[in-house]
Amino acid sequence: MIKASADFFSRIMQRWLPDAFLIAIFLTGLVFVLGLVLQGKTVVEMAGYWGDGFWKLLTFSMQMVLVLVLGSIVAISGPVKRGLKSIAALATTPSQAVVLVTLVSMLAAWINWGFGLVIGALVAREVANRVKNVHFPLLIAAGYSGFLIWHSGLSGSIPLKIASAGNDSLSALLQGQSIGLEQTIFAWQNLVIIGCLVVTLPILNILMMPSEKNSIGFTEKQTPTNNIDRSKLTPAEKLEHNPIVIYLLVLIGAIYLFNYFANGNSISLNIINLCLLLLALVFHKNSYNFLTAMNQTITSSSGIILQFPIYAGIMGMMIGSGLANGMSEWFVEISTKDSFPVYTFLSAGIVNFFVPSGGGQWAVQAPIVIPAAAELGVPLNQAAMAVAWGDAWTNMIQPFWALPLLAIAGLDLKQIMGYCTVILLWSGALIMSLIYWLY
Repeated sequence: MIKASADFFSRIMQRWLPDAFLIAIFLTGLVFVLGLVLQGKTVVEMAGYWGDGFWKLLTFSMQMVLVLVLGSIVAISGPVKRGLKSIAALATTPSQAVVLVTLVSMLAAWINWGFGLVIGALVAREVANRVKNVHFPLLIAAGYSGFLIWHSGLSGSIPLKIASAGNDSLSALLQGQSIGLEQTIFAWQNLVIIGCLVVTLPILNILMMPSEKNSIGFTEKQTPTNNIDRSKLTPAEKLEHNPIVIYLLVLIGAIYLFNYFANGNSISLNIINLCLLLLALVFHKNSYNFLTAMNQTITSSSGIILQFPIYAGIMGMMIGSGLANGMSEWFVEISTKDSFPVYTFLSAGIVNFFVPSGGGQWAVQAPIVIPAAAELGVPLNQAAMAVAWGDAWTNMIQPFWALPLLAIAGLDLKQIMGYCTVILLWSGALIMSLIYWLY
């Protein structure tokens, strides 16, 4: 039944799902109309919200471009390719390949969401190179499925935000109290949900495997290596091939990182990018090799550059028009103490379609969820984690986060979305049931 469902959704997506860029434009139009109809806003007001929000993700967009480009540069370096081959060697059959990619991506995403996106795709590529008859689109979907647990992991925006009391409006809502990670990420309820996904997701992904005749393989394009006659290099070219210049920059970066972590700071997206940059420089040994690798990978970032500003505009309309608040408030109004965590999970999943940012979504929903939870007697840590799980859940069919992974894989959205739909349905039923019984 699961395989038939995966085949059905794959056929539907292959035929009817447009390019991710068109999906972003469609969502823009949908939110624009909903703002006019449901919130009574004018055309000028909605256009204003869109324009005000359009450029607000520029910093994040650049961060994601660097995650993708630098991660790819590291991936095609000799040391990392040998390491990935060692991991990929653990799988010898298609079933083992799917399980390996799923578990590695889940572990990486739990450690850090940006790390998980890159590692899931890179391991899937290497495994597909080694294991015969494995369906590469399913392997990439398995790598993306690990992203389900990012918001319950060490880089989860909401758990980290409520763990540190400050002077902002959120802290005022929490009345100055901080909710420690032992009540969110390391709470036994959260660990049970993670454990159930770790057990069931690899099995689900195996059951979706198509027949051998319908499998699509993956063969990495081999870049020809040119033997350079160093005796004929000009002084400037010799400098480009000299590793000493590169290692000076690496040394400065290493000193900064040592001091950064020695002061107790946590991993951020900027720190991940700095680590990737330093690793890329070390592994490629000189600026010539590094820049050659960058030229090979830079074109894969075009989707992020084009689409992230569009999603920023969507977020601007959702927040500015009050649509995001309206959705959250409606779910709160129909909730009881027992159903509140489940409805919060569902509302977060819906809002995430249009505000695909964990921190941004919490800024929208926290002023509604926290007072409602307090009034109904629902523990605030459980209400917050219900939002976190809902935010992560619908990422499975939200192109926003799939773009970096698809760029590394060289696939279209429609090639994995059928499998991601099945993952969405199963994980939604599982997480919602566990939230109801455990919370």
